[in-house]
Amino acid sequence: MNILANDGISPSGLAALKEAGHTVYTDFIEAADLESFINSNSIDGILVRSATKVRKELMDGCPTLKFVGRGGVGMDNIDVEYGIQKGLAVFNTPSASSQSVAELVMGHLFSLSRSLHHSNRAMPSEGADSFKVLKKKYSKGSELRGKTLGIIGFGRIGRSLASYALGCGMKVIAHDRFAENGEVEVNVGDVSISVDCPILPMQEVLEQSDAVSLHIPAQEDGKPVIGASELATMKKGSILLNAARGGVVDEDALMSALDSGQISGAALDVFVGEPAPRGDVLSHPAISLTPHTGAATAEAQDRIGLELASQIAELIK
Repeated sequence: MNILANDGISPSGLAALKEAGHTVYTDFIEAADLESFINSNSIDGILVRSATKVRKELMDGCPTLKFVGRGGVGMDNIDVEYGIQKGLAVFNTPSASSQSVAELVMGHLFSLSRSLHHSNRAMPSEGADSFKVLKKKYSKGSELRGKTLGIIGFGRIGRSLASYALGCGMKVIAHDRFAENGEVEVNVGDVSISVDCPILPMQEVLEQSDAVSLHIPAQEDGKPVIGASELATMKKGSILLNAARGGVVDEDALMSALDSGQISGAALDVFVGEPAPRGDVLSHPAISLTPHTGAATAEAQDRIGLELASQIAELIK
């Protein structure tokens, strides 16, 4: 098969595809040239991450396409249902990046609880002259142990995050319309402990949590899941973390909630308008920021590449 990995693929995944006899193109093709490239090279399948969009127009214009694979979880950059209706195989790698995303969220949570995101900005310019001032300014941190983490979306990533938070001594509550249970496996050395986290209505999770982390897809109608009403429901001074999709949070409402002190901080790995986020969001002192790097670890990328290769092998069978 001829395969275009338009957003790249890990060396291990590339090697697996080549060993299976596939021809793999890895140079990034701009959206305007994508249809022409696919048709000129008789591409059988396209592999993408979050940068490349595969909409119905591209599917209609490329009769050689047999499959679309998404290296990652969210598939809002692919017209999934339309592709399936056309007879394309459309798949993703839902479990490969769970641990990496969970660890990034925990990093943000530690950062916000001790103002690391802010002091790292201030120290280079003010540390030499105002060391004592900064020390006093950042002396009001808080520990995570004993705090309540609310997780909205209790799938693979949500449960991976829960295992880390439980290991830190946090209480975990969750909301998920489709979850049958709240069981989470926590590994302590070679011992695995099962913990049952309460599954609650979203309003109760928002009201009770010291920090709320989002792990849900964007809504089909494009409306945010967390807006002004939901932010007002959150415990005053709590923290919001979003490593799901930018459109899940109303950024205007978020900025207002931060400015008013309704919530004390936010962590964003995803943004409305990617890859050109709003400047006022990026410069807000109460927001800890990363550029959509939740799955950007060597381990996760290896798992993603190998899982994509495995799914293609299954398709051929």
